[in-house]
Amino acid sequence: MTTFPGSPRLIKGGIVLIDPESGTAIRTIPLQYNPDTLSRTLQVKGIGDSGDRSQALRLKGPPVETIKLDAEMDAIDQLEVADGTATEVGLHAQLAALEILVYPTSGQLQANNSLAAAGTLEIAPMELPLTLFIWSKNRILPVRITDFSVTEEAFDPSLNPIRAKVSLGMRVLSVDDLGFSNKGGSLFMTYLQNKERLASRSKSGALGTLGISGI
Repeated sequence: MTTFPGSPRLIKGGIVLIDPESGTAIRTIPLQYNPDTLSRTLQVKGIGDSGDRSQALRLKGPPVETIKLDAEMDAIDQLEVADGTATEVGLHAQLAALEILVYPTSGQLQANNSLAAAGTLEIAPMELPLTLFIWSKNRILPVRITDFSVTEEAFDPSLNPIRAKVSLGMRVLSVDDLGFSNKGGSLFMTYLQNKERLASRSKSGALGTLGISGI
């Protein structure tokens, strides 16, 4: 990384866990290296082919947006400075910080097991913290991790991974999923409103550029 004083400060993408009740940040997980590419897909929520002409231009809600990325990890720099965690367990700690995003806690599992053993007929599904994917101040998105895979590419003599790639698939949670009063729903609305402001800054073209003079 350049040390030239005029260089822009590197902003990292990452994940923040939010307490669903208080809205306070529990944990921040910056990506070690920003991915070179980020893939987004928007599935439109239209009324569908109902045959009703009055419904042709109507939407049921925000599109379902999905995000995919590959995040690389490398412990070489930490090993060169004899970082205690990297020396002892390689990338296990960094990988575990991401992997627990898709696990209920051991405490939740034990509590549900105790409820089941006590004869409780209905056990509520276990709630995870609200997960935010942050990719600059323009994209602060409530998400659910839908796909998670790890490719461990190099190991130390104790077989701890020291180079790895994590592939993440995420589904953006909208107000349809969370509601307007939820912290995540509020963040989604901020994301949508910011998208509208950005769209207003894109200049409209002239019909002549499309080879037509009118419609």
